[in-house]
This record gives sequence, structure tokens and C-alpha cells, in this order.
Amino acid sequence: MIKTENGFAKLYKIYGRSEAEVKEKLGDIPAMDGDIQVITKALGNEVHVLAVMEEQDEEKAKNALKPVGKEIKKALGAMIYSTKEQETMEDAVVRLLKKHELTVTTAESCTGGMIASMIVNVPGASDVFNEGFITYSNKAKRKLLDVSKNTLKKYGAVSEQTVREMALGGVFAADSDACIAVSGIAGPDGGTEEKPVGLVYIGCCIKDDVTVKECHFEGNRIEIREQSAYAALDLLRTAIIRNYR
Repeated sequence: MIKTENGFAKLYKIYGRSEAEVKEKLGDIPAMDGDIQVITKALGNEVHVLAVMEEQDEEKAKNALKPVGKEIKKALGAMIYSTKEQETMEDAVVRLLKKHELTVTTAESCTGGMIASMIVNVPGASDVFNEGFITYSNKAKRKLLDVSKNTLKKYGAVSEQTVREMALGGVFAADSDACIAVSGIAGPDGGTEEKPVGLVYIGCCIKDDVTVKECHFEGNRIEIREQSAYAALDLLRTAIIRNYR
């Protein structure tokens, strides 16, 4: 619960979705109770949903907000990565990995170790993080992750096919339960009409099932790399939820 100026609020944090999309998913929930307001706030690449009640008694507010909270969770599902004000995306991912006793490795190209760094920023990450691979060159992708030379030649390093093989290769190379892989064009150079700056492929392998997501990010080099890292962690988070209910 969060203390507000006139009462209390319950928080629901979403990453990588637009405020309009979140509002559409929520539907008529904001109108379900006159004493409770459900509001959305866009904060960078996140949207925060707040169920707010003007009630000075915390226990009363908590009980009154429970039914609304259930409806919000039902509407947004796995889009919600946390309900805790201070919990970050990496905190949430490590918490889930620990809960299900899973280990993870990273296979990074354009993010250059950023995902691994975010994970190890979390206390207790050593329980879930095996090792990370920074495979910036094609040679490294082949040598460390067993990415096929033919795949790289036919589709290129920035492709769904390459990231799929990176994610699968990372699981076997580190003997881990999951691997998150990223390859993209962070710029400012290197983009083409077919593969522009900001194009990033993210792959997640878990339970021998590989999911690949094509992303298009905007911003400078650092911003694109940061968005890629957060989106990769979010993909890992949703893959865990989908496979370990």
C-alpha cells in the first residue's frame, strides 16, 4: 500500500506497453466504485496503474481495494511485473527465478553485458545466474553459442533465426534452465532500409521452447541498448509465468 495525501493506493507496474493499451485492457474498471479511482500514469517506458481511495484507515482502505485489485490483475494479467513501489524489473525477474528454482544465462550482442549487469545488481542473484556470454562478433556467436555459420550468412547477425540459435545455444553452453538472447542495431551507424537502427531481436529459451520478439526502439545508442535490456528481462519474466504457473 502507498500512502497518498488523502488516503491510500495500490500500485500495479507495467513495462513496454502504451498508456492507451493499458486503459483499453482496464475497460470499465475505473467506474466500478465511486469511492475508488483507478488512474494510469505513463512514466518513460512504463505505465503505472493506481487504485486510489480517500480513506485514512489503512486496513479499511486495504480491504476496500482488494476487489478492485482482483479486477485489475484479471484485466492486465502477466503485463503487471510488480505491485511494489521500490521493486525494479530485475528485482522481479530474480524473485521469479528464485521462486521456481531456475537458473538463467545471458547471450548478448548489442547490449554488451547490460542484461547480466542488471541481474547481478540484485542481491542474491548468485542463486540464479550461471554465467553470461557477450558475443559481439559473428565468430563469438559461432564459437560460444554454436550459432550456425549458414544462419549468420543467410539471415545476418540481427535476425530472428540468429537470436533463436543464440538463446538455445546459451542454455546448453551454461547448462541453465533459461537463456535470454539479444542482437540488434543500436546505432548511430549500421542501419539499412531493411534493418534500421533500433531493430532488435530478443529471444528467450525456457523448457526447450524458444520465443523470439522483434522490437523497434528509438533514441540514441545508450537508450536503445537500455530499452533492449529491459525488454529482454520482461520477455524472460513473461516466459517464466507462462511455463511455471
